[in-house]
Amino acid sequence: MVGLGNPGSRYARTRHNAGFRVVSSLAGEDAVWKDFRGLGLWARADGVFYGLPMTFMNDSGSFSAAFSRFHRLAPAEILVCFDDISLLLGRMRLRPSGSSGGQKGMESIIASLGTSDIPRLRLGVGPVPAGWDAADFVLGRFSAAEDKVFCEMAERGVEAVRTALEEGLEAAMNRYNKGVPK
Repeated sequence: MVGLGNPGSRYARTRHNAGFRVVSSLAGEDAVWKDFRGLGLWARADGVFYGLPMTFMNDSGSFSAAFSRFHRLAPAEILVCFDDISLLLGRMRLRPSGSSGGQKGMESIIASLGTSDIPRLRLGVGPVPAGWDAADFVLGRFSAAEDKVFCEMAERGVEAVRTALEEGLEAAMNRYNKGVPK
């Protein structure tokens, strides 16, 4: 599991750190995070590796590629969680592969691993309001009402990932890609 975001308290609760929040929740409160070669943090629980790149979003592939090579993980064995402005806030989509959709962290991972066949959980944080720059929007914080919707989606995201781990990605996609909020 790799959650995408930016390191530091300045970015902690921004839209761009949606992946960090979900993966941290999956790892659990008791997770012991360790440094991996200065590229990111990792923890292990119940036989699953959880990773948080600390290289900033646009270079997430450096951590993901080095960590997966070190642990001999194939790209298909990695599930990446990240924010997606093309999905409405509260919606999420599991996919086995695909393009980056313009998300720079996922773009970096695809380039570093040399394939787009990487499972992912896209977490809706959009749309970008008219007149806003997309980068400013994703680096902004949720309003209290938006954070409530995000937290509900994040809980569903945790459930979806657990289902993928226990029953397979297809079962999780069938269950969680349907019936999302309007």
